Amino acid sequence: MNFQGVMTAIVTPMQEGSIDEGGLRNLIRTQIESGVDAIVACGSTGEGATLSEGEHSYVLEIAVDECLGRVPVMAGIGARSTHGAIARAERARTAGVSALLVVTPAYNKPTQQGLETHFLTIAENTDLPVCLYNVPGRTSIDLQPETILRLAAHRNIVGIKEATGSMARASEIRRLCGPDFALLSGDDFTTLPFMALGGDGTISVLSNVAPAEVVALVRAVREGELLPAQKLHNRLLPLCEALFAESNPIPVKTAACWLNIIPSDELRLPLSPLSNTGRRHLEEALRGAGFPTVSKAPTAPTLGPGLITAKEEREAQTLEMEEDVTP
Repeated sequence: MNFQGVMTAIVTPMQEGSIDEGGLRNLIRTQIESGVDAIVACGSTGEGATLSEGEHSYVLEIAVDECLGRVPVMAGIGARSTHGAIARAERARTAGVSALLVVTPAYNKPTQQGLETHFLTIAENTDLPVCLYNVPGRTSIDLQPETILRLAAHRNIVGIKEATGSMARASEIRRLCGPDFALLSGDDFTTLPFMALGGDGTISVLSNVAPAEVVALVRAVREGELLPAQKLHNRLLPLCEALFAESNPIPVKTAACWLNIIPSDELRLPLSPLSNTGRRHLEEALRGAGFPTVSKAPTAPTLGPGLITAKEEREAQTLEMEEDVTP
């Protein structure tokens, strides 16, 4: 798997507390048709922290099946314990994913030594490439550049999704780890400056609703066309801000529903629907970016998890082409 370009951190469509397989497949098809380089499933944007283990595997299986090898699937396997992350990594491998996105473990507040041991233990217990994920705003833990440098020496640890929003941090990681260590932006508003400083691409929330635009932005930067990239950046920046005005993925799921990319904006508790102020902000930002919207009433959040159709039953429901019996 090439860790570069646009990797969409997809939302997880839900209806009545259950994973919406049809909505998920349509979302992935839209992404592939728009030219993204990879699908990232079950991450923060995919409400991975609220999914049961069965749902986690279910979403990954659907994603791998729908992609059909056209683009790789990276699995978010965040867990508060090392053994929990290893278990999710193995289920992700069984589902057929190409790589793992491993976030710093929330709540426990490990030291840098603890973080290093955590990631090394996971890397030693999988044969899949591991992309580190540093997002202090969610986990309250900041993976320091010196720790990243030591981790980058492991054969299975190939890159990082860096979401501190700091360009100084991005520069330091690139300087320490060199050009072969994949450096991916984890904040849509930083994609342009991040890549200009040597980043390889972005794991994007924005591309759920504007995949073609994010692909064009990243391509322009990589080709040295900075003026077109700046114009796209400026056009999309208010939308980036609206998508993070409230906790991700609340606004982006709402936007995807308004744009008919997914059927429902349903979230899982403890996430709640976008506020009235947030809705007005989002609608204005979408229109300003050139996306006509159809605002819909918010769907009440559900407790979940819902029912998952057994794999055998799903396979039995698959229609096969009948032999042509035309006389």
